[in-house]
Amino acid sequence: MAGLWVGAVALVAAGGRGRRPPPQWMRSAGLWTLKHVPSYSRQCLVLSRSLGSGGCDPNEKTFDKILIANRGEIACRVIKTCKKMGIKTVAIHSDVDASSVHVKMADEAVCVGPAPTSKSYLNMDAIMEAIKKTRAQAVHPGYGFLSENKDFAKRLAAEDVIFIGPDTHAIQAMGDKIESKLLAKQAKVNTIPGFDGVVKDADEAVRIAKEIGYPVMIKASAGGGGKGMRIAWNDEETRDGFRFSSQEAASSFGDDRLLIEKFIDNPRHIEIQVLGDKHGNALWINERECSIQRRNQKVVEEAPSTFLDPKTRRAMGEQAVALAKAVKYSSAGTVEFLVDSRKNFYFLEMNTRLQVEHPVTECITGLDIVQEMIRVAKGYPLRHKQADIPINGWAIECRVYAEDPYKSFGLPSIGRLSQYEEPIHLPGVRVDSGIQPGSEISIYYDPMISKLVTYGSDRTEALKRMEDALDNYVIRGVTHNIALLREVIINSRFVKGDITTKFLSEVYPDGFKGHILSKSEKNQLLAIASSLFVVSQLRARNFHQHSRVPVVKSDINTWELCIKLRDEQHAALASNSGSTFCVEVGGSKLKLTSMWNLALPLLSVSVDGTQRTVQCLSREAGGRMSIQFLGTVYKVHVFTKLAAELNKFMPEKVTEDTSSTLRSPMPGVVVAISVKPGDMVAEGQEICVIEAMKMQNSMTAGKTGKVKLVHCKTGDTVGEGDLLVELE
Repeated sequence: MAGLWVGAVALVAAGGRGRRPPPQWMRSAGLWTLKHVPSYSRQCLVLSRSLGSGGCDPNEKTFDKILIANRGEIACRVIKTCKKMGIKTVAIHSDVDASSVHVKMADEAVCVGPAPTSKSYLNMDAIMEAIKKTRAQAVHPGYGFLSENKDFAKRLAAEDVIFIGPDTHAIQAMGDKIESKLLAKQAKVNTIPGFDGVVKDADEAVRIAKEIGYPVMIKASAGGGGKGMRIAWNDEETRDGFRFSSQEAASSFGDDRLLIEKFIDNPRHIEIQVLGDKHGNALWINERECSIQRRNQKVVEEAPSTFLDPKTRRAMGEQAVALAKAVKYSSAGTVEFLVDSRKNFYFLEMNTRLQVEHPVTECITGLDIVQEMIRVAKGYPLRHKQADIPINGWAIECRVYAEDPYKSFGLPSIGRLSQYEEPIHLPGVRVDSGIQPGSEISIYYDPMISKLVTYGSDRTEALKRMEDALDNYVIRGVTHNIALLREVIINSRFVKGDITTKFLSEVYPDGFKGHILSKSEKNQLLAIASSLFVVSQLRARNFHQHSRVPVVKSDINTWELCIKLRDEQHAALASNSGSTFCVEVGGSKLKLTSMWNLALPLLSVSVDGTQRTVQCLSREAGGRMSIQFLGTVYKVHVFTKLAAELNKFMPEKVTEDTSSTLRSPMPGVVVAISVKPGDMVAEGQEICVIEAMKMQNSMTAGKTGKVKLVHCKTGDTVGEGDLLVELE
């Protein structure tokens, strides 16, 4: 299965801070290798078929066998480093994950229960039994699940099994936001004004919020990953936020305690990666900019940050190390800060685990963070000094999710991946994933498909490579967020580095609508659609050079077409000579060349010398197509001139009146219903609550009226588009 995971290697200097150009690549016998790599350079960790033992001391004994208490891409990620270090691995899995990639990659695998996380990946008894059965010497928890559970770490210690992470004191101190904030103050780390105790009820939440001053952030004490967090701007929102945050916290972490703090307007979310060992040493490994978020969950990250100057970077790093040393931190961890427009920074929380976005730090420093965690857990001191940590080049990470970005910037999508190809053939690309064609995205787990990372000698190169990588990423079978990711990285504000955690809501105040085509881009899309239509028509005429029907062969090579794009209709004139097309559309005459192989998932088309990578997602009878162009999927209908004239007589489909119905916008579970038949509801009133991927979403009435029927009950599993409630 190692052959499925291919990334790209970033060239970094071992000690110096000067930037060096990325390596040149060659592909030989299916392996990616470095070509002309100077002796002073070394690789950052990559998940590739050519991942060797670079950076590993064969005489340095660590563990014989490690159990990975996680699933998906992070389990695959840890297994890769273990293989590099010569360590055998054990995968755990739920029954629905039995055929998952991480299970196939590991040397051994143990089923720990059914699909629900509480009965499998959070089932400590079953995991402890798997450890005994396989005689694993250590456990790497990845992120999420039990990665910051002090009780799990204690149980491992009682069985003389090493927890690859910090000790239980640090987990408890830093994993609890209330206690961590008090410790941060003692360590002279800048902190955000707020209430340090546990909020008892909604009334107390309102009182505290008024004392702090709106806006406030209500957040789960034991939380993380954006779950159990709400922003409140008034008393009513505080009450609602208390209710939803406590419910989400209980569901996700088994702990419904909340705290409240001042919400800093227009902040940046910048975090510092730290490493500590059991000998009192600690390092800060530069920063990551994580400001592009939706629902307090990160979407795009990069390293380094465009905003920090060396002085601020050093100050943040030194405070992060001071906090780590205050709790005798020994492993990889992340200290998160909010940074205002004047570069004042405030401690937010410390994640006592491997962070999702760690690959961008690995790319610019050359460190394998998982390897360092394993070494530290075995008792070895850190191999590096602070002066050894470089910043070489730039790395961008996009979190590719099975989500619909047109619904609240990303409501979960479920389904089976009918086709899946990662853009690993491109230079400077790393893909961390735990799926393959045929994998299923279910309602039980996080909808992340992969972490797409690009590396370049500077930010401009890294962004261009990300743009190309997103265009070349093939994902079929589920809705995904590539359109949103691509729009973010080409947005002028993002390119300039003018970003905050409010970026998405400010750039798309009315929600994400996809790429807005310029006139020239629209003409390119219309010309490509015209060419695809003609190619399909020519293909349909002949089959293995034999006529399908006994008709006289046509010598026509000019086509008068009518193209419908959204609510617009355009005339086009297309002609071809072999694989070259000339299309007149929108006042422009465009020349297009390509292989025009309709069986390929990706088409590289040259439009007047501009190279475009497009995906023809579907073609239906009658010229209907779905084309992914510049990241966004466009539905295009191409007619011949005659068909367009006849189409005028076709009846229009009546649009459904949705104001009287409430349908689920995503797959999930109904956790609460607030109405019954006969009740009067007002527009905007809560009707029910749907939980999807551990996030609770309030469903509201579209108009004022009387409830006619309720089509669901608490505990029901619903799909996207399922009817929930009808109004009279």
